[in-house]
Amino acid sequence: MKGNLLFNLVFGVIGFILTLLFSLTNNLFMTSVIRGAVSFVVWFLLAFLLRWTWTVISAPQEDTAPKGGEDELTGNRFDLTTPDESDELNELLKQKPDLSNERGNDFTPLNPPKLVSTKDPEELAKAVRHLTEK
Repeated sequence: MKGNLLFNLVFGVIGFILTLLFSLTNNLFMTSVIRGAVSFVVWFLLAFLLRWTWTVISAPQEDTAPKGGEDELTGNRFDLTTPDESDELNELLKQKPDLSNERGNDFTPLNPPKLVSTKDPEELAKAVRHLTEK
């Protein structure tokens, strides 16, 4: 326990000194000391949080599985293997598509009307000249 408290105190003193040094450049001495004291408390508590997190992470996991015959392995492993279906896939790929449905459709391609002008080219030229003048 003494080592834990010492760790927190060292952490708090480091925070106090850093805050005091950086605060002295822009503030009065008493303002810097007050901010340093607040920083000491915050860093001290942050050390507690850091130690608690480290303890939780590094603690060994307890074995909750019951001791006994087959039940010991039940639920401890998860089999991710899939059955071999390569033969079925190869058969599906080898099959040829049924063409009887495609021939039975009365498909006719679209025949759009041709966009050809039947006007005299001279009239069209006059219309273009008239539009470009404006």
